[in-house]
Amino acid sequence: MIAFGPVPSRRLGYSLGINHIPVKHCTYACVYCQVGRTSHMGLRRQTFYPVSQIVDEVETKITEYSKSGNEINYLTLVPDGEPTLDLNLGKLIEKLKQFRIPIAVISNASLIDRIDIQDELLLADWVSLKVDSVVEPVWRKINRPNLQLNLENILTGILAFRNRYKGEVVTETMLVAGVNDDESVTHQLCDFLLNLQPFKSYVSIPTRPPAQAWATPPSLESLSKIIKFCYDQVPFIDLLFESEVGEFASTGNLKEDILGITAVHPIREEALRDMIARTNGTWLAVEELLTSGQLGCILYRHEKVYLRNFQHSSNAKT
Repeated sequence: MIAFGPVPSRRLGYSLGINHIPVKHCTYACVYCQVGRTSHMGLRRQTFYPVSQIVDEVETKITEYSKSGNEINYLTLVPDGEPTLDLNLGKLIEKLKQFRIPIAVISNASLIDRIDIQDELLLADWVSLKVDSVVEPVWRKINRPNLQLNLENILTGILAFRNRYKGEVVTETMLVAGVNDDESVTHQLCDFLLNLQPFKSYVSIPTRPPAQAWATPPSLESLSKIIKFCYDQVPFIDLLFESEVGEFASTGNLKEDILGITAVHPIREEALRDMIARTNGTWLAVEELLTSGQLGCILYRHEKVYLRNFQHSSNAKT
């Protein structure tokens, strides 16, 4: 399936996903990748699917979804690989414009120093670029790039693209324990982001099974320090992993429900209290999870955010 969704996105509203790269053709082999290990590592751009096939599938999805009376906010190129490896990326974006829906591209930025890549991304309305670290050894450890790639060229390319681009450019940073959660590494990242001045800089943590089992979120103490420093230094920073819970239905075990949700979507205190109230539960469940160490709490933008404590032993009892 090339076109999927639409799915709700905190960044893009209702987004119709377009998976135009087969699993797992990529320029990186990120340790935290939820798609799995990279099976086809390379830098050569190629045609994977005919543009006409992709556009036809997108049109079918749009037609089906229009019957619901709801709006699609973005057509998002978010494949199971690196979207800029598609030789027809520019042609695809141009063809998708016929639907008069904004187009987003989520890229790891590894080829952004190439002018042809920049020119094609300029056609999109919203572009996300990965910046997990601006420190060479850290970048190599977390993103495990193709050996022909050069971090300095990538960072220079990101800055050059930002100067040319008229749409909304955002960055994404994934924090992994023991890799890029160091204070010095964080400071250098913030310096780069302040120079770049994107629309938003999103910070996230691994919440789904990663390519490498050891790629886990930073400790709550480390995460709290990073978030506080980034928030103080970078006004456009935002947490990508924090989400509202929407219409929540309890399975009957409130503690298990809280741990399950906060493992994927950490929740603000207000949203968590609303969720508990809808299930006729009490805040005591949260207090007991905090006491046992299974649930953690960090401060973000003067609000408490609750998340699963991934460092806690999986054998702990609720």
